[in-house]
Amino acid sequence: MDPKDGTQLISVIAPAFNEAEGLPEFVNRLQSVMEKQPYPYEIVLVNDGSQDDTLKVMRSLKRGHRQIAIVNLSRNFGKEIAMTAGFEYAQGDAVIVIDVDLQDPPELIPEMLKNWEAGYDVVYAQRRSRAGESWLKKKTAKVFYAISSRLGKSPIPPNVGDFRLISRRVVEALLALPEQHRFMKGLFAWVGFPQTAVLYDRPPRYAGETKWNYWSLWNFALEGLTSFTITPLLLSTYFGFFVAFLAFLYGIFIVFKALFFGEVVQGYPTIMVTILFLGGVQLIVLGVIGEYLGRTFNESKRRPLYFIESVDPANPDKK
Repeated sequence: MDPKDGTQLISVIAPAFNEAEGLPEFVNRLQSVMEKQPYPYEIVLVNDGSQDDTLKVMRSLKRGHRQIAIVNLSRNFGKEIAMTAGFEYAQGDAVIVIDVDLQDPPELIPEMLKNWEAGYDVVYAQRRSRAGESWLKKKTAKVFYAISSRLGKSPIPPNVGDFRLISRRVVEALLALPEQHRFMKGLFAWVGFPQTAVLYDRPPRYAGETKWNYWSLWNFALEGLTSFTITPLLLSTYFGFFVAFLAFLYGIFIVFKALFFGEVVQGYPTIMVTILFLGGVQLIVLGVIGEYLGRTFNESKRRPLYFIESVDPANPDKK
């Protein structure tokens, strides 16, 4: 179907964890944008096991907005899984993923829809600037995107989050991927299809505090790197060969020295440094192997990604 005919449904997915303070403003701004579009729409709010009044606020907002659907997960499963739950519920011909903290401005949606109408299956929002974030966070993010683009076979566009529009066939492709470790930025890149960027300046959070600290961001980056490439395993192998080669050269040096210059009593520091160095290399390599082994273990259990406690469906108006 031609998206320009205006009969297609647009689904907006918004995962939320402890976002009660900013939800009303988010819904008001989002609805003011969507009401101006020539498409019927639904807003799928996914409550990811919030511990504050997020679910109560969602239900209060739904009473005044018939386009709102609420998917209430049984506990906190994480944003990646919450997005997947939204994808499985959403019925739209185009699906928009957006955060409720208003760092993803809803006012960018019309431009995304124009690119979708032009034939693009994925329209991602790419940040020109990132207000409200520390220098360290910006630098570490830059390093992560640089490493992932070099190691991965499907490079992730730099300065791109989850804010994007995807077509129905991309949604179906994502739902066909059964893996437990769902690094969505990588999956969006891996499935392919025609993609384009929409540039914007990212504002600071409207309300509340970020749920991402540096430890969780480190684990998230590790998840991304190990989910889409075995390069760390290859690097561990090369590193092992390199260290073995150095040890071989050092052994030749010791033999040469003993044959031609005699042997003195070896010092304790040299022995300890050698043992600790080789032991450290072995632990690093075992750690890399353990990361992949743990993911294999989790995938082999084939547990459901999530459980839903309740669903309040939407009833979008037809235009």
